[in-house]
Amino acid sequence: MTKKPSRVRVLMMPYQDDDDRDPAGYSSPATVLTGLPRTIRRHELRLIVPLADSTIYEMEKRGDFPRRFNLTPRCVVWDLEEVEMWLEQRRQTYLEGRAKIAPAPDVHQRKTRPVRPTDGSAS
Repeated sequence: MTKKPSRVRVLMMPYQDDDDRDPAGYSSPATVLTGLPRTIRRHELRLIVPLADSTIYEMEKRGDFPRRFNLTPRCVVWDLEEVEMWLEQRRQTYLEGRAKIAPAPDVHQRKTRPVRPTDGSAS
């Protein structure tokens, strides 16, 4: 009985110098070898970007997220480099203090479990 190969294979390029960062001796992805853009499918995108499919779809429609494209009629992929650039831009926006962050909800407007006054006048 032969062992079934893994569905996920990472092709890596050997180090060019004698750097000991990785004990296996591999550094960058296979795109370096081929020069072709690396594409990722939906399950890989979910590992990189923790957003719901509907959120990603809406952001793509608005132009706020890299667009997907079809390899075949049933195979949708994203360009990994575009997704990584998008993540880096989001990180920089946050670090520069320009990110839009949702305000905290006003708990005093709740209809259930209202907030008790803190001035000591509660019975």
